[in-house]
Amino acid sequence: MFPFRAKLGIPSLGMRTVVRLLAELLITAGLVIALFVAHLTWGTDDYARRAQAGLNDELDALWRKQTTVSAAVRPGGPRMVPQTAARPERGRAFAVIRIPRFGSAWRYATVEGVSTADLAKGPGHYPGTAMPGQVGNTVFSGHRTTYGGPFNRVGELVAGDQILVDTATATHVYRVTGHKVVLPTDVSVVAPVPGKPGARPEKARLTLTTCHPKFSAAYRLIVFAELARSEPRASA
Repeated sequence: MFPFRAKLGIPSLGMRTVVRLLAELLITAGLVIALFVAHLTWGTDDYARRAQAGLNDELDALWRKQTTVSAAVRPGGPRMVPQTAARPERGRAFAVIRIPRFGSAWRYATVEGVSTADLAKGPGHYPGTAMPGQVGNTVFSGHRTTYGGPFNRVGELVAGDQILVDTATATHVYRVTGHKVVLPTDVSVVAPVPGKPGARPEKARLTLTTCHPKFSAAYRLIVFAELARSEPRASA
């Protein structure tokens, strides 16, 4: 009878070992996933906060230089006529986006470019699209969840809401006209006339793009706006 028990005990011991190993693997996998999610949630947010601080310092220096030059070459100083700065270098800060609906604290320095490195810093301006205030389509893209999620709430915007874009000497005030969800392959939304590739633009438009739904890149959420007015930037 003892040999029989021994034979029964061997497979039983082996099964317990397998179960224990599987449990340890699942716990380890869970910890790895938790650490990864924590990195995406807090690690990237911290990186974006530090990047925004650097971009704001960069903008302060750039705007002081541009407004000084503007005052020197135009009688009456920089408040005379809002001017659009020269197209910035890739990865460099050049403007600020503000959305009053989200409160006065909602303010993001933007960079030229939409590469992975660019969007980790904040909203990025699509190279080749119109500059703020110009006739055509000014397009900005931004993360909806990670890296601070600057465009996390843009789906809440409704027709008539303001989107403000500050440059060195001007504030360009756009009003939302609508939004839609498209496939990532639909590049017509960034055309000079959104949805009409090849059409000649006659208005100054603004387009915001971000992933949809949250935590997924299956689609793109697009917010459309049109320029209502441009005015001298208050602190210029």
